[in-house]
Amino acid sequence: MKAGRYIHDGKVRPFLVLPSGELVDWRTVATDWAPPQVRKVVGQALDSGTDADFLAALPILEEYLAGEGNEVSAAGGDILGGGRLAPPLIPRNFLCIGLNYLDHARESKMELPVRPLLFAKTANAISGHGFSIATPKGAEQLDFEAELAVVIGRRCSRVGATEALKYVAGYTCANDISARDFQFADGQWYRGKSCDGFGPLGPWLVTASEIPDARNLRISCRVNGATMQDSTTSNLIFGVPELVEFISSYITLEAGDVIATGTPPGVGFARKPPVYLRPGDVVEVEIERIGILRNTIQA
Repeated sequence: MKAGRYIHDGKVRPFLVLPSGELVDWRTVATDWAPPQVRKVVGQALDSGTDADFLAALPILEEYLAGEGNEVSAAGGDILGGGRLAPPLIPRNFLCIGLNYLDHARESKMELPVRPLLFAKTANAISGHGFSIATPKGAEQLDFEAELAVVIGRRCSRVGATEALKYVAGYTCANDISARDFQFADGQWYRGKSCDGFGPLGPWLVTASEIPDARNLRISCRVNGATMQDSTTSNLIFGVPELVEFISSYITLEAGDVIATGTPPGVGFARKPPVYLRPGDVVEVEIERIGILRNTIQA
């Protein structure tokens, strides 16, 4: 099942993606003939607006739609007729993994990590599909990084790799936008990775039941239609279970937290000559079975 959030009349509301491709408000699902449990979880998610309630409703909605709820239609109209997509989540922890594709580590001329290289983006970096990403003052080396993002579904602490996937609610696309001149001049990655809008997520979340194994998904990045990155998640050095195990050993993860699993080779700064993003560029991250996350760079 695919689900996300959209903005309409200044309010953020959850939506479902129907098999037809239409996006419908959750209120279309929580009709009078829906089971009480469905109406309850949808109502709670609508009232609270929290990531935790949004994620808690997903398995109940998914079970309902797989059965008697399969007649749900877009009778209320496709929400994109009057709204725009929002980030599917606003994670408390937006954790990222560096150098997690073998070829990317090599093109970066860095040693292969012996354990996951962990850093974080701040909340101001979060944006969604269709959002413009402003070029920060003084930045001249904006780069793209297509990444598979893992969404945690419930509290997760000291979880082993064999149990890790039970804590994963689903997956979405991420773009780890980076100001390389800030990153390399500072000697650490905080400013270069956390400028406003530098962490777009979307276009929606795909539940883990649809992607039981995230180890062989095609992942690519295009700039103005030209392919810059093209790989599969089978090339990850540390897979999703190993990342959840490592992170949860030290950091308690909560529902809605996101782990961006690293980027494949082809990033702009490692190209010869380097390719950096300029105002007007359209950047697309596409991941098999999830969708396309699209953003535009602005001055």
